[in-house]
Amino acid sequence: MHNTTSLLIELGAIILTLGLIGRFAGRIGLSPVPLYLLSGLAFGTGGLLPLSASEDFIAAGAEIGVILLLLLLGLEYSASELVTSLRTQYPSGLVDFVLNALPGAGAALLLGWGPVGAVALAGVTWISSSGVIAKVLTDLGRLGNRETPVILGVLVIEDLSMAVYLPLLTALLAGLGLAGGSITLLIAVGTVSVVLYLAIRHGRMISRAVSSDNPELLLLVVLGLTLLVAGLAQELQVSAAVGAFLVGIALSGEVAEGARRLLSPLRDLFAAVFFVFFGLSTDPTAIPPVLLPALLLALATTVTKIATGWYAARRAGIGSRGRLRAGGALVARGEFSIVIAGLAVAVEPRIGPLATAYVLILVILGPLTARWTEPTVRRVQSWLRHGPSPLPPHGTACEAAPDEVASSRRSG
Repeated sequence: MHNTTSLLIELGAIILTLGLIGRFAGRIGLSPVPLYLLSGLAFGTGGLLPLSASEDFIAAGAEIGVILLLLLLGLEYSASELVTSLRTQYPSGLVDFVLNALPGAGAALLLGWGPVGAVALAGVTWISSSGVIAKVLTDLGRLGNRETPVILGVLVIEDLSMAVYLPLLTALLAGLGLAGGSITLLIAVGTVSVVLYLAIRHGRMISRAVSSDNPELLLLVVLGLTLLVAGLAQELQVSAAVGAFLVGIALSGEVAEGARRLLSPLRDLFAAVFFVFFGLSTDPTAIPPVLLPALLLALATTVTKIATGWYAARRAGIGSRGRLRAGGALVARGEFSIVIAGLAVAVEPRIGPLATAYVLILVILGPLTARWTEPTVRRVQSWLRHGPSPLPPHGTACEAAPDEVASSRRSG
């Protein structure tokens, strides 16, 4: 009974704090994600208010948060849009890999971590956080922007690449070499291929099977199916987030609309828990010694991610403002980077604190670059062309440039 009481008190305090933080962030016009992370640092090990009773519950809630974020993102798009995106965005995926994996690999070699450490840190710097980016795009109201399918295409290529990268990394860390990890790799790739096939060929049949006029039944069936597929995907060495995303892709029409409406509040709750858990799992005392190299690496890969988004959006024929928004949105790193570092820490213990500091910097910086990259660059360009703009006369309204928004939501 005592443990239950402590659990309720801790959860109540956390959720109330998140609600107050969210209201504050809304008033100042920022995404609440950085504030959620900082509150996690305050609650976690080494922070001001360590938690004990609710730690396991929050860890499970964080997993559900990532799954729901990717499910809701998948519900925004159809299977045909996904295939088109993959076909058109694979050159952007290659550019993304080269620009963002090489800085991590180079940094690891300079630090003397060897080839395995280089492969691990390359993954940490390469993969953007689908969970953070999905939350930020929702908070900023950009799911209908023209650049959003481009962002999604890059994220999907990264997430699907994890089905190849993680088994290879695991084999290298175990000293098995490429041949030792081939079976796991084939299982992972085969799983993704089967789920994609079912989503594309039989998506309407799946939608009819889970459809219900009763909101309660629809919620239970969609949520249960998503968690089941995510768990099976994780068991087969494929990311649970990828499995949840593909479930969202498979659902269409009224089922997708109904599921999106019912699951959005749950997504917001558990996504907030995910960001708090990330902060909880970080010991603030381990950050200062590695802060400088982590900061330099974060700044370098912020530039390379913005360049990636610019290139990908330019290939899609999107204007300069949309290109900058795409690049700024891709900056955040998160769940995959932490998973990779967690796998590698047994072989190279120094990667743990550095990866934690690096991800923490970018998971705070990412929502800010998503919001401010485009207006900041636009103002700098205006200043370089015309000099500092004088203040408008009193009572004169400034004309705002129209936003580049076009509907890219599914039609059913």
